[in-house]
Amino acid sequence: MRKIIFLFITTFSFAQSVTKTMNLLADTGQNTSYTATFGEDNDYSINMPSFTNNANGTIIDTVTGLMWQQADGSEMTIESAYTYADNLVLGGFSDWRLPTPRESFSILNHQNTNPALNTTYFTNTNAGYWWTNTYQTGDNTKVWVTNAGGGIGNKPKSETISAGGTSKFHARAVRDITTPAVISNHFTDNGNGTITDNLTQLIWQKTPNATAVTWENAITYAEGLSLASANDWRLPNIKELQSLNDESLSNPSVNQTFFGSIGVKNYWSSTTVQNQTLNAWFWNTEFGITTFGLKTTVNYVICVKGNPVNLAINSVDLKSKIKVFPNPFSSKITIENAVGNEYFKLYNEIGLEIFSGKNIEKKDFSDLLKGIYILEIKGETDSKIKLIKQ
Repeated sequence: MRKIIFLFITTFSFAQSVTKTMNLLADTGQNTSYTATFGEDNDYSINMPSFTNNANGTIIDTVTGLMWQQADGSEMTIESAYTYADNLVLGGFSDWRLPTPRESFSILNHQNTNPALNTTYFTNTNAGYWWTNTYQTGDNTKVWVTNAGGGIGNKPKSETISAGGTSKFHARAVRDITTPAVISNHFTDNGNGTITDNLTQLIWQKTPNATAVTWENAITYAEGLSLASANDWRLPNIKELQSLNDESLSNPSVNQTFFGSIGVKNYWSSTTVQNQTLNAWFWNTEFGITTFGLKTTVNYVICVKGNPVNLAINSVDLKSKIKVFPNPFSSKITIENAVGNEYFKLYNEIGLEIFSGKNIEKKDFSDLLKGIYILEIKGETDSKIKLIKQ
């Protein structure tokens, strides 16, 4: 007899219109493992960075859909940076602008450092920082900037050489290839202890872990979390974590209507500092800077999961008699207690179908990326099982 699951969830949204300039949130690019504990940044490859060189001084980020200036506009004050971007004509386009903090952070690559960029596509100009279009809330002497080490923060605008300082703050312009959409609700409270970010389509734990823990324990906590009938939670990478930040707010720098328990704290990401492997990146919610600290220190945890469009993970049936092993798996998936007429579908975390058919045990998944997958089994009893590819 087929088991039918009815799921009733009350959702709440409030008027919070926001402009969506990026199609997807790009991955950090980190591809090295720094711990045997499963769940670090390297273990998940979602929306890996991808660029196209237009051979005219412009680069397209094929993940976000933004077009970037290949070589930045050199060192200048923030006032000059606004003028520079507004007057730039490049690649046949004149609608260039300074990026938002989130956009500027999106092209950083956390497998690289100094600069934390893919220098195959972006010219290394020895910049220390890159201007964004956003001043610190309540203080027009400070501006949000990304830095060559891979971070983002609010810095005094007087620190650049052209303003009498000693650091190189450069301008890199961006433009929209298509007209950005306006989303009426940035966040949705799903009524089950989770919040959906409608910009990134990520689902967040509404109430963070109340106890500060080390980085390794943060990973273990996230991987073991069961919330809202889902167990595919993980520790967010630093780009995902920073995407929650609202630079118009401070103390904390996040929407309190939806994240009322987040407080002014440090939150671990799953991302290691590439050239300082005893350190990991974290997000501080006083203003929203990203910085790093020793993995043995204690910070707080807020977990994240994907929002698959094609897969209702919330209806996972954990009572199935069918056993799937090994889990984690590396190449082959073995099925036990199957009747013989089952049909299998394997999805990745964002709902993309990887395999469909009856003979899943004959399939070699050696080339499959590491991460969380959901195996959907259609038969006398339908079920879904969480698998980890290592």
